[in-house]
Amino acid sequence: MSTPHISAKPGDFGKTVLMPGDPLRSKFIAENFLENPVLVNNVRGVQGYTGYYKGVKVSVMASGMGMPAIGIYSHELFNFYDVDNIIRVGSAGAIQEDINLYDLVIAQGACTDSNFAAQFHVPGTFAPIASFKLLSEAVKAAQENGAVYHVGNVNSSDVFYGDHVGVPEGLDSVYGLKKMGVMALEMEAAALYMNAARYGKRALCICTISDHVLKGIETTAEERQNSFTTMMKVALDVAVAMDQE
Repeated sequence: MSTPHISAKPGDFGKTVLMPGDPLRSKFIAENFLENPVLVNNVRGVQGYTGYYKGVKVSVMASGMGMPAIGIYSHELFNFYDVDNIIRVGSAGAIQEDINLYDLVIAQGACTDSNFAAQFHVPGTFAPIASFKLLSEAVKAAQENGAVYHVGNVNSSDVFYGDHVGVPEGLDSVYGLKKMGVMALEMEAAALYMNAARYGKRALCICTISDHVLKGIETTAEERQNSFTTMMKVALDVAVAMDQE
């Protein structure tokens, strides 16, 4: 039953899949949090594992970077592997003064500059939003895990680098998002939310703040890979809650 990008067999994935961008973060979650993790996919080095957390079958698989990548993997998981919930566990750059390194941002909605929505032929502008069920369970889990968290809008961009880099005028768009209350910048949530809406599934994006765009501070690649454990626990607790509904 393999797809062009996933070589797993029917039943290899749990109903809930955690989806970090980085394959090494997928491996870290599997090895440090799941009981008896089994590698179920490694096409293109995109590692996917299934194991058990608090007795519940849970999977974790990387998405790669950007909306085209998570669009492919979420489409295949939702449509060919009977996955009901995908929780993105990633990193984001804060643009609000009261949000700090290692805080969690739980994306209630995802603004975007992407043309991803055009494929759905929706008149006007489609607003990508999270599953309220996953969102409410994530807030509860964040509180129980003692996390510093913020709930609201993120911005999913198609570009990481661009002509604006190093140009003062390039910050205009960031300040525009900031004044509208957008919490942080990332690159995947909007596409994930749109695919979930299209296929009648549930999705949520939880990010750990890895850098602050306006303050010019950031974590290292190793820290992003290995130390975002509170976010991982929150997402796993949501997976357990969804299994009990």
